[in-house]
Amino acid sequence: MLSDHFQNGVETAKLMWSRIPVTEEEEEEEDGEVGPSRKGNNGSSVVESLDYEVVENYAYREQQAKRGKLYMGYAVVVKWFLALLIGIGTGLAAVFINLSVENFAGWKFSLTFQIIQKSYFAGCLVYILINLVLVLSSVYIITHFAPVASGSGIPEIKGYLNGIDTHGILLFRTLIGKIFGSIGSVGGGLALGKEGPLVHIGACIASLLGQGGSTKYHLRSRWLQVFSSERDRRDLVTCGCAAGVAAAFRAPVGGVLFALEEVTSWWRSQLMWRVFFTSAIVAVVVRTAMGWCKDDNCGHFGAGGFIIWDVSGGQEDYSFEELLPMAVIGVIGGLLGALFNQLTLYVTHWRRNYLHKKGVRVKIIEACIISVITSAISFGLPLFRRCTPCPEADANSGIECPQAPGMFGNYVNFYCQNNKEYNDLATIFFNTQDDAIRNLFSAKTAHEFSAQSLLTFLVMFYTLAVVTFGTAVPAGQFVPGIMIGSTYGRLVGMFVVSFYRKLNIEEGTYALLGAASFLGGSMRMTVSLCVIMVEITNNLKLLPLIMLVLLISKAVGDAFNEGLYEEQARLRAIPLLESRPKYQMRYMTAKEACGNQNVVYFPRVVKVADVVSILRSNDHNGFPVVDHTRSGETLVIGLMLRSHLLVLLQSKVDFQHSLLPSDSRGGLLPIRHNLSEFVKPVSSKGMSLHDIHFTPDDLEMYIDLAPFLNPSPYVVPEDMSLTKVYNLFRQLGLRHLLVVPRPARVIGMITRKDLILEDNDDSATVELQSTSRYTS
Repeated sequence: MLSDHFQNGVETAKLMWSRIPVTEEEEEEEDGEVGPSRKGNNGSSVVESLDYEVVENYAYREQQAKRGKLYMGYAVVVKWFLALLIGIGTGLAAVFINLSVENFAGWKFSLTFQIIQKSYFAGCLVYILINLVLVLSSVYIITHFAPVASGSGIPEIKGYLNGIDTHGILLFRTLIGKIFGSIGSVGGGLALGKEGPLVHIGACIASLLGQGGSTKYHLRSRWLQVFSSERDRRDLVTCGCAAGVAAAFRAPVGGVLFALEEVTSWWRSQLMWRVFFTSAIVAVVVRTAMGWCKDDNCGHFGAGGFIIWDVSGGQEDYSFEELLPMAVIGVIGGLLGALFNQLTLYVTHWRRNYLHKKGVRVKIIEACIISVITSAISFGLPLFRRCTPCPEADANSGIECPQAPGMFGNYVNFYCQNNKEYNDLATIFFNTQDDAIRNLFSAKTAHEFSAQSLLTFLVMFYTLAVVTFGTAVPAGQFVPGIMIGSTYGRLVGMFVVSFYRKLNIEEGTYALLGAASFLGGSMRMTVSLCVIMVEITNNLKLLPLIMLVLLISKAVGDAFNEGLYEEQARLRAIPLLESRPKYQMRYMTAKEACGNQNVVYFPRVVKVADVVSILRSNDHNGFPVVDHTRSGETLVIGLMLRSHLLVLLQSKVDFQHSLLPSDSRGGLLPIRHNLSEFVKPVSSKGMSLHDIHFTPDDLEMYIDLAPFLNPSPYVVPEDMSLTKVYNLFRQLGLRHLLVVPRPARVIGMITRKDLILEDNDDSATVELQSTSRYTS
């Protein structure tokens, strides 16, 4: 009977394995998306710019004229309500992930500890097998359900807020894949974290709420479909990013600063309030969940669940002599962080361009091999380490020695002959990452770790983090970075304790500074990272020291390469516009940047056949529209977007037989479209010309583009420096910028006084303030 069940299980596994696509082409064929719709010319995922500019065409102005103050108040209320929902949703997702990971880890360590009482070899096999099953579930979800959910997702979200939309990054299936994939990869003991994926999860929740849900899975709410512009969606995604960091680290202020410093390219004061409100809601949800779990309602979920490493009972003060070793920690962090960025860039480049091109099966095999190696190292290396006698009990420290493997606390008893001994390497290796960091940060545990064990762990975990980064599973780098930094920080702390021989120096304080230095050297964040480290350690006294090591590590790292997310964005072909233009741009003009390209444009009234021909012959997303005056002069009257043209071609209600403009036949015709029809769904390909069928009669018709074009696109003179063009383009979040010859005449000049308006209580009009206080 048992053999029959085993045979059936083997046959089922073989059947599932045979259904896995061998190559990327087979995978695309199963999805029904092959060719340029899925891949670009270089084989990378197709990216597309976002339209953050408001298209103030006739349809838009007509709709705005119908909306009064009541609707504007309703829109504001909905924005705040969505911020509330984003905070609640992200907080609940973080609670679910943490509960799942902690319970899987608790069951895993409990079972392994029971087995090693009889046989360490059997315990090792069970430990490896449990981790393998968890990692296999994660990589299977990613490769078959949500391929875009692999990695941290922060480079893609940073690109989205920079104006680049990568297909699939904010879909509902990506959200589900990110949640369950993170549980498997983190619970499986890989050298990665769940903090980066939580940022992506928050962004997905915000995007789905902003568009009213998911159309594909029939999860839509019509009353949430208020915002139809990419600008409003961008604000919501920004709230989601801040909520993800706040949920990951229980750091609401750090989440706001992370969104401001790291991921957004455009910011305003109104957005600050909503982002702060969202982060505060997340903090309340997480705190409520932790209070509920204190009554043993969460299984194995204990003190290690949500990241917070309280070091408030550690070192109270520091001396001037300690600043030198602390500066050394900053230098080490900058060097190791820059090296980490470079190594992960090489490994990820090789993996994406060679290994992963061999198919989905290779991705699964690779993740499983890394899982087995990681589990074997974390279980096997402590076996070769000689145990250390427990220190004398200190009633004030509250730390017991020894502890069972996998349990919260220091001094883990693992493969020791004596019950009063502990294995220092197992204390950080054979443990969850959160608990291992807590052990490294702990105060009043001097000489708990030997230099040999810390060096061994540093080399092995650093190597595992580099190799694991880029596998087909959700992966964050915050916690692995903290693990690496706290290890060499504790090493420096051991040296300082032995050199200065002062009783008030804590090795855990130097571990904290090491963690901050490595994150600063790798991710190049300063203000937000400083606040996050203070919030998760609950020690404001260390703020000046954290600032010192962050400044040094960032300066050292910048001397070698860019930050981790910028390097990975470039590898993924995400064309980010950085905060500052390149130096050589000041010597170039807008005309030189355009080159000798031939501008493709439309006349105001254009034949349908000509529109179809032009759209098929190029991939441009914006086309200038020109018209001719009675004197024969050609004027640019606006900009027409490709997506808007496709809407007009599909509906066909605006086709006309006459070549004359619509306003020459008795005024503009009424608009037959709702503005929501022109909005492209988030992170999707949108409409394609291949989806539209034309009859021969349709191709002979005409369209008047005037009511639908953007009549006031941004325009720059041809001799403007490229530095100015760059700043204008990035700060306004533009997609297209027209370059024209220098205008011949001036019809007016706008100064500050022309932009300051006030409401007149006596009438409904808006008039200018008195200009007596201003000079032009």
